[in-house]
Amino acid sequence: MTTPPERPQPPVLSASIVALSLARRVEGELNAALAGLDLTVRRLGLLGHIDQMPGVSFSELARMAGVSVQSVHATMKSLTAAGLVRDHTAKPGAASTIELTADGRRLLDEAQDVLAEVDERLFGAKSNAAGRKLGAALRKSFEFGGIG
Repeated sequence: MTTPPERPQPPVLSASIVALSLARRVEGELNAALAGLDLTVRRLGLLGHIDQMPGVSFSELARMAGVSVQSVHATMKSLTAAGLVRDHTAKPGAASTIELTADGRRLLDEAQDVLAEVDERLFGAKSNAAGRKLGAALRKSFEFGGIG
C-alpha cells in the first residue's frame, strides 16, 4: 500500500489579500442591494460626498472616489439627467456648485436604509460571530482616524 503524496499547506494569509477579497464581496453585496434603487456603490458614494461637502469640485470628487475627473463628469451627467443632482454653474472651466435635489435626498435616504440592511447581514446581528467581530474591529479602527 502506498501512502498518498503529502498535500501542500495553504499559503499564509496576507491581510491585504483578505481585505481585498472582503472588499469585493461587500461591494458585490451592496451593488446587488442597491440595484433596486438604480444605484451603484460609485453613484452612492458620489451622492454622499455631494451631500456632505456642499460646493465640492469635480476634481475633489474624483480624488475621493479614486477615479478620473472624466469618469466623475460622465457619472454626474447621468445623475443630473436622473434629476438627483444639479450644478448651478455648469460652464466648462468654471468651478461647479453641485448639490442634491429633493429626489437625490430621498434616494440617498433610501440607500442609507439599504446600506444598514447589508451592514446588519454582513457585520451585525444577522451575521455569524466572525462577521460581528470583524464589523466591530472595522468600526473601531476608524474611531481614531482610521488606518494607515
